[in-house]
Amino acid sequence: MSFSLVVATRGRDAELAEFFDSLLAQGRTDVEVIVVDQNADERLAPIIAAYAGRLSLLWRRSAIANACHARNLGLALARAEIVGFPDDDCTYPPGLLDRVAAGFASDPALAVLTGPAASPEGGLGSGRWRAEPGPITAANVWTSVIEFNLFLRREVALAMGGFDERLGPGTPYGSAEGNDLVLRAVRSGHAARYEPTQRVVHPDKRLTPVAVERAALYGRGLGFVLRRHAVPASVWLPFLVRPLGGALLGLLRGRMLAARYYWATLRGRLAGFTAPGPTAGLPLPAMAEAAR
Repeated sequence: MSFSLVVATRGRDAELAEFFDSLLAQGRTDVEVIVVDQNADERLAPIIAAYAGRLSLLWRRSAIANACHARNLGLALARAEIVGFPDDDCTYPPGLLDRVAAGFASDPALAVLTGPAASPEGGLGSGRWRAEPGPITAANVWTSVIEFNLFLRREVALAMGGFDERLGPGTPYGSAEGNDLVLRAVRSGHAARYEPTQRVVHPDKRLTPVAVERAALYGRGLGFVLRRHAVPASVWLPFLVRPLGGALLGLLRGRMLAARYYWATLRGRLAGFTAPGPTAGLPLPAMAEAAR
């Protein structure tokens, strides 16, 4: 079971080297890394040079600051059976790729395999996560998917047209692009599974000033995707009620950072949910261009 890992990167360098080190620690020789560099400078040149002899690396540049555009460029270049989309500041725990390979090998019908985020300090991070493993559905995809712990059979990712480039970092709808892609796959008849023990380490930025700054942007993405897939009120309503409750509780307890975070999240989700045009499918010029 071989892997193509597409890393869309911008504004980071040392973190990318840490990710490469975690890949080397996997001990596998069937992994290619496609780095799609959105930086205007040459900050990555020494890092690419340092690891080129130890990893199978393909370095491509993109002048477009859009994470999903970069991922789709990399997907069009991928050659392996399984594709993944690690962030440039995550790390893979030892044995992670062995676990993913075993999951796909044990079920030839499986098209998508996901897991949660792990905090560097221990435990889970970066969102709410299901405790139990099992199939991914329109009701539970929201607590089953994060882009840096998302693996797909390459032919399925290509058949879905990759990521929607109107979503994710670099767009007004800054999140939920992975949820959208997985839901499109599931609704096309492909099997998707969540495994809570399949963890990828990522900085936990919840309730930090950075999180508050991005809360409305991320909320718009989630609201947009909730409406796009026409999930019932029993699914989308809690995503509005919880941040409202969090904002009120933060105010009552004098935790202003939390109150601002939850209020921005609520405003963002409402804006995304009421945005025009959440159509189900879009052309992806980045993939078409890269494939020519």
